Amino acid sequence: MIRKLTITALLILLLFPSLSQAQRWKRNRYEFSFGVGASNFLGELGGANQVGTHYFKDFEWSLTNFAASIGLRYKLSNYFALNSHLTYGRISGDDKLTNEFFRHYRNLNFYSSIYELNINFEGAYQEEQIGRLYHLRGHHGAKHGYEIYTYGFVGAGVFYFDPRTEYRGHTYRLQPLETEGSKYSLVQLCIPIGIGFKYTLDQLWGVGLELGFRKTFTDYLDDVSTKYADPKMLPSPIAKALADRSDNDLPYEAKSHPEITAAGQQRGDSKEKDSYMFAVFNINYKIQARRGGLPRF
Repeated sequence: MIRKLTITALLILLLFPSLSQAQRWKRNRYEFSFGVGASNFLGELGGANQVGTHYFKDFEWSLTNFAASIGLRYKLSNYFALNSHLTYGRISGDDKLTNEFFRHYRNLNFYSSIYELNINFEGAYQEEQIGRLYHLRGHHGAKHGYEIYTYGFVGAGVFYFDPRTEYRGHTYRLQPLETEGSKYSLVQLCIPIGIGFKYTLDQLWGVGLELGFRKTFTDYLDDVSTKYADPKMLPSPIAKALADRSDNDLPYEAKSHPEITAAGQQRGDSKEKDSYMFAVFNINYKIQARRGGLPRF
């Protein structure tokens, strides 16, 4: 009997560190993050020297802009989490950057801020290693948290945008001008999807990189989608000027082709929706939990 109790006690002592390590994530369920990085856009305006496409081969590196985000992660287990971000980014497009004839002749451009709020479900490829708080020489009690933690994510988000352009020294909001004869909503839904990497420094701090693509349900991020409107139907002279800018600043094209931009001719491609993307470097801080699992600030 004593022998059995001794063996049981030894097993408990041997297993206790592993059980404690396995449950450690529950004491660090909440994690705050702050990040800065880059944003870009895929749509009708600008792009490669070819007929327009919405895929990455039409990506315009020179129009990469600033992005920033704050977020809060809630761990469901060692492998799964929910993560919510508030992200700001700037997107832009300019037909002058492509030598493809029709897009260069169209001569449109825009820029817009993006404000996005999302919630994502994360799935990891391995368990996150949480390092010890103090790195003492000769101490081998706890694992170092130096392993790269990789995860994929998908979620849902809502974002606000407001395309604008510069014309003759003034800035104009494009949506109120109805440049294609109709008005669209500036608040839209998106589906974030991507991959992230985290590098744990110690029990509380870490750094990471998150690469995310946003599928949207609008084709008007750049104010271009369908056909040229009848100028007689546009609400103002400035709307007419910004709907068709094909005769402005065309250094390599001496002749005008009014038939290309006549009412009813193609201005954009409504078959594919616009999209945008973020690449953000994060600093992560694990928030210690109180009893009952609530975060302790």
